[in-house]
Amino acid sequence: MRLRALLETDALGLRLLGGEDELDRTVRGVMTTDLRDPSRYLSGGELVLTGLAWRRDADDSEPFVRLLVQAGVAALAAGEAELGDVPDDLVLACARHRLPLFAVHESVAFATVTEHVVRQVSGERAGDLAAVVDRHRRMMTSGPAGGGPDVVLDLLGSDLDLRAWVLSPTGRLIAGSKVAGPALPPEVCARLAAEHLAAVRTGRRGPHRVLIGSGPASTYSLFPIRSSGRSPQAARDVRESVLSDWLLAVEADAGDWPAERLDLLQGVTQLIAVERDRRDAARTVRRRLAQEVLELVQTGAAPAEIAARLRVAAPVLLPGLGAAPHWQVVVARAEWDGGEVEGGPVAQSLLEEILVDPLATGPEPSDRIAVAHTGDEAVALVPLPAVSSEHDGSETGILADVLLESVREPLSAGLDDDGRVTLGVSAAVHSAEGLRGALEEARHARRVAAARPGRVCAAGHQELASHVLLLPFVPDDVRRAFTARLLDPLRDYDRRHRAELIPTLEAFLDCDGSWTRCATRLHLHVNTLRYRVGRIEQLTGRDLSRLEDKLDFFLALRMS
Repeated sequence: MRLRALLETDALGLRLLGGEDELDRTVRGVMTTDLRDPSRYLSGGELVLTGLAWRRDADDSEPFVRLLVQAGVAALAAGEAELGDVPDDLVLACARHRLPLFAVHESVAFATVTEHVVRQVSGERAGDLAAVVDRHRRMMTSGPAGGGPDVVLDLLGSDLDLRAWVLSPTGRLIAGSKVAGPALPPEVCARLAAEHLAAVRTGRRGPHRVLIGSGPASTYSLFPIRSSGRSPQAARDVRESVLSDWLLAVEADAGDWPAERLDLLQGVTQLIAVERDRRDAARTVRRRLAQEVLELVQTGAAPAEIAARLRVAAPVLLPGLGAAPHWQVVVARAEWDGGEVEGGPVAQSLLEEILVDPLATGPEPSDRIAVAHTGDEAVALVPLPAVSSEHDGSETGILADVLLESVREPLSAGLDDDGRVTLGVSAAVHSAEGLRGALEEARHARRVAAARPGRVCAAGHQELASHVLLLPFVPDDVRRAFTARLLDPLRDYDRRHRAELIPTLEAFLDCDGSWTRCATRLHLHVNTLRYRVGRIEQLTGRDLSRLEDKLDFFLALRMS
């Protein structure tokens, strides 16, 4: 379709602000974005819809427009809901770059424009697609209150007798048709997500066919749900989005479908992507809050300043519940062989998904999580609402082992053999003063997880209580120097005199310095034991009656 046709469609209510001479351009897709640089998701020919959340001041318009033009987009449409009139600096930037600019009236939902373009550029559709799209248009474009993805799935079930579900990349149920019968069991959701991610990593085109169950197995067809307007080739690398894209699971064998029915489901995935884009746009404020808190914590800001920022964040993250009494910090790192893919954004999107309760449904629960990223690391600030007075004292909040169990299978499939995700979880802290320690605790727990084998690993603060877990993080040269200084004189003496000073030292420490218990264990007279311990102290210059020296020997033996 051409831009001129959009302007002539009264239902869209578009107002042309510039580019009258370019209205014969062809529109090949549509994308909704508030990213400062959306170019990686553009393939050319799109109508770009934006709510202007990327614009902080007038200087931001020129680079944004320049990136769109370089990506070859057809036109830009700016919503008036956020700022009222479209800013003059954006109008001028579009004029300089000859990019057609439309204003979208605040009464018109972006989903309305998206649906219109999707229908037009997809060509002639079968009668069932037209019926479904026409019936759900009003509900879909009215926002989350209108039902979101569930409405689309309900209509697929009632009109086309298709049982369908929207799943996250970790297998969490986001939406399902009320007429689809019982909800999919969690283990089936996890299996479908894993099969989907594995297929995406191998480069196979969707839909992907999966059989689950023994005997009369159920057949599912899996369709990827990508950001609206983004083609499968738009991302530079599939690893940038494989761990964040939703999927549509339909209980049917799409291999038997005619082209019209496949076209129908592809159109539905684009309409569901509108809801996902709405969710992603809503995360902008929470991400900004998390970034501000993280910067304050890392730069050593005063606790009062951090507390003030948390008071601002709490109502956004816990609407209607007031300030959060406790906070947890979760750190994630996503790494790929070769280092071509930036891990921070991948880890950020992943944390925003996996920190949702696996039993929670719908796209909204993640609205209570704020995640920032720096480099290849993502940091989540998780508020914990007050517990009731009947609380039995057991630990609340996020537990690393539970978190790991809920996501290990699907994520391992998405990581294939060249990716790795490691997670660290802090204890809950009660005030701003504790956040810096919680951040370091979560980071250290993640390093503990990284020392373990496996594609997906997690560790919690409980696992940092033992010094043994900390020893692998001492540099090798430091470990060698430390153990050699303490133990080599004893080893040399044992080699020359067969004195067994090393076994004696181990037994003495294991008996907590008790002469009687140690002598009994070694079948020695106490005086013989005292002679050996005296020889150890003489050779090393240490005093085994001092706690510090006992601890040094203990660590040296563990590191040797």
